[in-house]
Amino acid sequence: MPKSKRDKKISLTKTDKKGLVLKQKIVEDVRNCVEKYKSVYVFTYRNMRNETMKAVREEWKPSRFFFGKNKVIAIGLGRTKEEEVDEDLHKLARVLKNQCGLLFTDCTKKEVVDWFESYSVEEYARAGFKVNSTITLDAGPLKQFSHAIEPYLRSLGMPTKLDKGVVTLIKEFEVCKKGSVLTPEQAKILELLENRLAKFKLILKAKWTKGKGFKKFKITEDEEDENDEAGMEVEEN
Repeated sequence: MPKSKRDKKISLTKTDKKGLVLKQKIVEDVRNCVEKYKSVYVFTYRNMRNETMKAVREEWKPSRFFFGKNKVIAIGLGRTKEEEVDEDLHKLARVLKNQCGLLFTDCTKKEVVDWFESYSVEEYARAGFKVNSTITLDAGPLKQFSHAIEPYLRSLGMPTKLDKGVVTLIKEFEVCKKGSVLTPEQAKILELLENRLAKFKLILKAKWTKGKGFKKFKITEDEEDENDEAGMEVEEN
């Protein structure tokens, strides 16, 4: 019986013992998933949130989403034709650039593509997010806020005072301007106002299917560049 490609031993970069064990586990998990599922998809994302991603994982069971360091995941797939654990998987490894994740699934291509194209969730924007609209508050009462929060609003830069126990803006206040990048204070104000400017979105980059090989999806520069401006907050694996 010919030896399985999956059994190939690939040396990892030098690191401490604990880190090495973790890397080896990730490599093994990736190879197990390649063996278990029919297809692997590489995707990028915008405005990642742990809680939202947990809901996505639940929705997609028994498929599996996988996150980790690109270089380590690439070792699991195989970085070259000689290292790959199945035919053409090294091409998928080459797509692992910037912030990416993997979806291992037995669903059809149509099911996967249709879901990814239709799915998005509105989220609160974080500091570093580029704003696409100007948001201004008129002077006057802000009845949605408790009087106890008024000092905190002032600390965020809002010109407020208490007027007969009601939080009140003493003058017009521009929360953010179109084209600007949010500061931590602006992001917090928008969250307190329950104004969700960001969208959590998963964007397909490429796929590999057993017996059919590799295929790359069209992805615009905007989809690549706008990828999670405020940074990643997703749990690995």
